[in-house]
Amino acid sequence: MLHLSATAAAVLGAILALWLGAAAWALATGLKLRRSAGEAEQQRARLEALIAGAPAIVVLVHHDDSIEASARLADWLGLDSAPERLGGLSAGGRGLAPGEFDALQEDIRLAQSTGKAISRTVRPQQSNRTLTVRGGPAPPGVTRPGAAILFFFDSTETRSEMARLAEEANRLAKAFDALSGLIEASPIPMWHRGPDLRLTLVNSAYVQAVEAENAADVIGRGVELVEAAPGRNPIAAAAAARATGKPSSRVLPATVGGERRSLMLVDVPLGDAGVAGYAIDVEELEQARAAFKRFAEAQRDLLDRLSAGVAQFEADRSLSFYNQAFMRLFAMKPEWLSEGPEFDRVLERMRETGRLPEARDFRAWRDERRSWFTAADEGQEEAWILPGGDHLRVVAQPLPDGGLLLIFEDRTEQVALATARDTLLRVRAATFDNLFEAVGVFAADGRLQLWNQKFREVWDLEETFLSAHPRVDQLAEAAGRQLANPSRAAVIRELVRVATQERKQRNGRVALKSGRHFEFAAVPLPDGNALFTMLDISDSRRIEAALRERNEALEDADRVKTAFVANMSYELRTPLTSIGGFAEMLAGGYAGELAPTADEYVRAILDSVARLSTLIDHVLDLTQSEAGALPLEKRAVDIRRIAREAAKGVGDAIAEKSIELEVTLEKSMGNIHGDARRLRQVLDNLLNNAVRFTPKRGRILLLGDGDPDNVRLVISDNGPGMTLKEQARAFDRFSRSSAEGGRGSSLGLGLPLARQFVEAHGGSLSLLSEPGQGTAVTVELPRK
Repeated sequence: MLHLSATAAAVLGAILALWLGAAAWALATGLKLRRSAGEAEQQRARLEALIAGAPAIVVLVHHDDSIEASARLADWLGLDSAPERLGGLSAGGRGLAPGEFDALQEDIRLAQSTGKAISRTVRPQQSNRTLTVRGGPAPPGVTRPGAAILFFFDSTETRSEMARLAEEANRLAKAFDALSGLIEASPIPMWHRGPDLRLTLVNSAYVQAVEAENAADVIGRGVELVEAAPGRNPIAAAAAARATGKPSSRVLPATVGGERRSLMLVDVPLGDAGVAGYAIDVEELEQARAAFKRFAEAQRDLLDRLSAGVAQFEADRSLSFYNQAFMRLFAMKPEWLSEGPEFDRVLERMRETGRLPEARDFRAWRDERRSWFTAADEGQEEAWILPGGDHLRVVAQPLPDGGLLLIFEDRTEQVALATARDTLLRVRAATFDNLFEAVGVFAADGRLQLWNQKFREVWDLEETFLSAHPRVDQLAEAAGRQLANPSRAAVIRELVRVATQERKQRNGRVALKSGRHFEFAAVPLPDGNALFTMLDISDSRRIEAALRERNEALEDADRVKTAFVANMSYELRTPLTSIGGFAEMLAGGYAGELAPTADEYVRAILDSVARLSTLIDHVLDLTQSEAGALPLEKRAVDIRRIAREAAKGVGDAIAEKSIELEVTLEKSMGNIHGDARRLRQVLDNLLNNAVRFTPKRGRILLLGDGDPDNVRLVISDNGPGMTLKEQARAFDRFSRSSAEGGRGSSLGLGLPLARQFVEAHGGSLSLLSEPGQGTAVTVELPRK
């Protein structure tokens, strides 16, 4: 038996005690560690569950390209199992495409060496997934240094949504750009107000309207399109539209481009985004409305002035308008009409006043007229025969708004006039058919419309041919067979064309084969037609031919007479010269001294010879002038001197009758170019004629003046004057005129001869006389 000393026992007890304490501590520590390990295991399981359920897959890539990843990575990459090395991410046509893998591998190398972050999107080759890879160097303590940590996110839905959103954003951007371009290109001013109702956007039309430099200038200065005024503040109108939440519009005047225009301003609330607005130029619309209003007023005023009765009913069949003629025609009071009675009541009132046609069933008749409001056609027309015998023409016109316009025209007088017209037409037809002239009426298109029996008989045409209303060229062809010269048929066609188209009248003559002659005329009528008339002038042609032959015979006789007078004048001059010569010898005492009685006889013979010689000279001058062989000596002539000498030449005759001769010759008379002897004869004849017809103690005036072109002489007397018949014969050759005092009659050669001498000088001689007032003869002579 082993015995221990006390010291050893004490030491052993101490050791046992220490060992027991250590065991207890170890047991306690183990239990604690066990408990901590359980908690760690639970924590690990929880973290693994969280990582497994996380949207991202964690992949550790060590420096030797070994990787740690969950099995989900294989599913996402389309691999059969989770890869153990980096190259397993792309192998056998699976996993990542080679290009994407190389790019990802390069990113991992950079992250391991430089610590650069990784961000890349990849798409497995045999999968529709889109994976986003993010990562960088692994945090210390996670694994050994030189590793990289990657997070794979399945962004398939996110990418699809992002693509959709990007596409939507792109579409909205394009729509916004298009809308902005549309607003900018809009020809009407448009603007936008922010929440504070200040302008934030205006288009070019707005800038031009307010005559600003640009949109920034308008927004900066807050230039409003319409001037603010009481009751039309644009900001207040925008605020009101925003408060109601509904668009508002108003028409206000504004100055646009220097012109005063009417604008319709529209404010559109956009909620919290502010208020948008636009302006439409309605100046033309306002003018059109004003013009339409004026037109409507003018139309009603015009309808009120019409002689036809007019009544207008609204869609509810109430009377809205009537004119004065309607009120008079149907004997209705304006007080009752102004109440707007209904259509049926108006018809009943017409019936009461006897202004409706008689109808057995008035209700049915009224219902039929009520259908006028809904008639599908343009309008209806009726003829009403009233009990008093009046005739009314009624026009019912449905209106677009459902109303009805009625027009009542009193045609009583027209019916009476139509009856009278029909009677007149029958009378005209009978008269037309019995005219002695052949008459045809051609329309504007050249067709024969009317004709009488004389027309048909003249051209020997069939009634059936005329009834077909042939054209004028066909008629001319048929009529040419009756003409003596068929080519003259073209004249008929031309005359009708001129009368219908050029509206001119033409005349002509035609001869028929039968020997008859017709004078025709084409006269344009007011209605555009042409009247063609033919008058048988066969008898007048024969009479005309006989008269022409007689006239030629008379002209030949006149020429023979003139030649005879001229020859006789020459033949008479020879014996007259002998008589005058022997009488002068007797008067001169060549045959001895004569007894007083014989001397008186000789003096009478000499006076008669002188008068007869003058008369023969006048006859010769007159016949020569008529034959155009009057000799004229043209040289400068002092017409004033000649007039004075002529006045002195009638001094004895004037003194014998105690006639007062007043001579007034102006210096303006001057000289003319002519024959002095013939001009003296003109004045002698006129003065002698005045002295002969002026009574004793009468008065004769000789006046003369001139201008640069002409000389005028006036010889007037206060003798008995002449009647119109005597004035017409005053210039006839050899006309006989009664001398003053009833001393017989004499040949009136003075005035005819004076006129021919004056006309031979290119002048004119005119006579003015009134019975009991005297006679005035005016001579006008050109200077050249």
